[in-house]
Parts: sequence; C-alpha cells; structure tokens
Amino acid sequence: MAFELKQNLKLSQQLIMTPQLQQAIKLLQLSRLELVETVNQEMEENPLLEEVTSDEDPETESKIEPQEGDQTVQEEAKTLDRTGELTGEGDGREEFDWDNYLEDYGPMGVTYDRAEGTAPAWDNLLVGKSSLTDHLMWQLRLSPLNDDEKRVGEQIIGNLDQNGYLVATLEEVAAQERVETDFVEGVLKKVQELDPPGIAARDLRECLLIQARTLGDVRTLVEKIIVGHLKDLEIKNYEQIARKLKTPLDDVLAAILIITNMDPKPGSVYNEERVQSIVPDVYVIRSGDDYKIVLNDDGLPRLRISNFYREVMSGMNAGEKAENGRRYIKERVQSATWLIKSIQQRQKTIYRVSESIVRHQRDFFDRGIGFLRPLILRDIADDVEMHESTISRVVTNKYMHTPRGIFELKYFFGSSIHRSGGEDVASKSVQEEIRKIISEENSRKPFSDQEIVELLQKSSGISIARRTVAKYREVMGVLPSSRRKKYF
Repeated sequence: MAFELKQNLKLSQQLIMTPQLQQAIKLLQLSRLELVETVNQEMEENPLLEEVTSDEDPETESKIEPQEGDQTVQEEAKTLDRTGELTGEGDGREEFDWDNYLEDYGPMGVTYDRAEGTAPAWDNLLVGKSSLTDHLMWQLRLSPLNDDEKRVGEQIIGNLDQNGYLVATLEEVAAQERVETDFVEGVLKKVQELDPPGIAARDLRECLLIQARTLGDVRTLVEKIIVGHLKDLEIKNYEQIARKLKTPLDDVLAAILIITNMDPKPGSVYNEERVQSIVPDVYVIRSGDDYKIVLNDDGLPRLRISNFYREVMSGMNAGEKAENGRRYIKERVQSATWLIKSIQQRQKTIYRVSESIVRHQRDFFDRGIGFLRPLILRDIADDVEMHESTISRVVTNKYMHTPRGIFELKYFFGSSIHRSGGEDVASKSVQEEIRKIISEENSRKPFSDQEIVELLQKSSGISIARRTVAKYREVMGVLPSSRRKKYF
C-alpha cells in the first residue's frame, strides 16, 4: 500500500460566536433590573469603567418635556447612530486609539428631557412593616402563660407558613420541646385565640371554625355548614345544603354570607412579600397625530473609560512589568469598549423594535384594546430586517409605557381569530370582548360558554368554538357560569 501527500483547498462558512457578539446577545435579553446589576458588576471588576455624574456632564442633563418628543427622538437617534450594527468582528489584538475612543465612545447614555414639576415626587421614607411572626410573638409575650407554655407557643409560631397555617404536626412539636402531645394541643388552642382570627389552624375547616367562635346566634348553623358541607359551598349548591340541614334557604344564605366574608388566609395580611413596581423600558408619547418613542435610561449608569489609566500608560517605563501593565490596561479597555458598544446597540435595537410595534398596532394606540391586530415575530423581524430570535430576545422582560397603560412588549403579539365580514382580530381583543360580556351579565343567571360563543358571533362576527371560550376564560382567571352565580 502506497501513501501519498496531497494539498486540497476547501472553502466553507462557519458561524463563530466571538466574545463581543456573545456579550451583545446576553445584554439584549436582560431585563432592566438585570442590566443594571450586570453593569454594576462590570464596574466593580473593571477599574477602567467609571460612571459619569450629572455634575461632570451638565450639558447632557436636560429636562424632560413629554410634549417635545420630536427633539428628544432626534437627539437619541444621533446618539444611537454613532455605532453601526454589531458584527462581532475583531479579535481585540489591535492597538487601542485613545483619541478615537474619546470621539466615538464618550459617556454612554440616552437621556431625554423632563420638565420641572412634571416628574413624580419620590418620598424618601421607609416604613417598617411588622411580620406575622413578630405580631404573634408580641401577643404571646403579653399572654398569661408560664415559661413552658411560652416556649411551646414560640415553637408553634415558628412553624406557621406565610398564610398562617401550622405546617408541623403536634407530635413533631412535642418531640422538639420534649413535652406531651396533649400539652402542645392545649397551647395550640391558646395560640389560636391570638389575632388575626383563624391563625395557627391545620386546615381550612379549622381556620373557618376558629373565626366562627366569635359569632352569636348564627354560630351553630355556620359551624354545621363548615363541618359537613364545604364541598357544596364550593360549588354554590345552596339548595342542597338547605335540604340536608332541613333549614330555610334564607337562613342558609345568611350563614353563607358570613362564611364568605371570613379570611381563608389570615396570615397573608402580614406577608413580607413586597409588590415590585414595573419600570418601563420604553415610553410612547403622543405628539399631535403621531407617536414618538423615547427610551428610558433613568437609573442606568452612564459609562465612560477613565482617562487616568491613559496617563498611567504613558508614564510607564520600559520593562517586563511595564509591558504586563500595558497589556492589562489594553485588555480592560477592550472589555469596557465592548460593553459600551453592546449597551448602545441594545438600546438601538429596542428602539427600532418598539417603533415597529407602534407602527403595526397604530389602531390599538388610537382606539383601544378592541382594535389590537394579530401580530407575530416574523412581521416585526421583516420590518426591521432582523432575525426572529433577536426580536424574541428584545420583547422578553421589556415593558412599554403607553397612553393606554403599561404593557409588556410580548402583549402586542398574538394569534389571529377569524371574523366574518371583516378583518381578523387578535386573540387578546377576543378575550377583552369575553370579559366585557361577562361584566355585563346578570349575576343571578350568568352566561354559559356556549351562550358567550353565540353572543360573540352576533355582536362582533367573531366565530370561535366553545372550548376556545373556556380556554380564554381560564387564562383570564374567570370562573365558569356555575361558580359565577350569585344569590346575594
């Protein structure tokens, strides 16, 4: 067998994800809060990155006037156009030109004007809220209990979940405190007398029974319904409850009204969870007959590369240590430049996608949710000449403030529903029609899903199946007709 050496020339294409392109993709899909955290982390790790304060750059700190959106958008477009599309080219080995950086990559940030007196006032006040455990422990210490009872009571309180229910068994508490189970049960009854009513229950039935202790004449009937007829109460089969208890329906309805006003989660009022307010990434401002797009950069650090290290590099003498120092500074400068370019490209992409959404959903902004058009990712991708995956990253965890409220960018995308005698409508518009029909129904005789189908066809020409109505109703958190029925 003979061996032979040959040379072949082969041309092929490869997709290489450079570090710069990877960083741009990562930043694009981050939410606003995650972006701020990422920028702050980079500033801690990279000593060449620093934040520009308003005192250092007073010219860029202008006032915001929502009515003057034209000038704002023009200034924003100029800032964004200073960088081209990210291609990921370059290996970072080229010499760094400080002069070109200072011209092309100055302080990063897209700002917009805010008129004096138009911005909301923020009160720098912190209000401490007592937790459920603190509230119960305060009452326990004031109760006439001996040391052993208080010790077991503390163990019971420590085993309550966020809704106020006891998640540990009496045997587990007894073993933990080395006491008898009967002793723990006696302490539990005393803990259940604390505020809020219904606390330290082991299930829903016990929680409601604890709250029923304070009732007067109707206590007996209320307790009978809670003990033996919770299932019928859940499905609103009140006639069945009246027949089983051999009690007039009016008396049963009066007792049920009391039960429905009880709190099934007594500890939730002291829940330590805080509601996270939404900070929009984009503002849509009406200007005459048109809409202007303004990016919200409030709270985002405005970045630049520190000139201090330029002076340090120029003052370094020859030698191995000086060369290592220059190499480190160049690497940090390259990393900082990539970050600034990636953030600018992210803002530019969000702007273009938001502008396209407003253009496609103009009827929604003019006339309301009932005129939301069907829209898919490819429609926006073709409009802005980007890939669908890029659009998907842009609309993830991003919010838009509009004259009609704050919406996630994903909200404007949805499938189409056929409508006879007109254009197709978006699925969210159909959901809104269903919500409107249900809100106007007779609560004593609510519409069934089939009746809603017929009403949609008659009023709006929307043709959908009954199971589609059921699916949309579940998405909106609306109960079926049997559960929506009200007797009082």
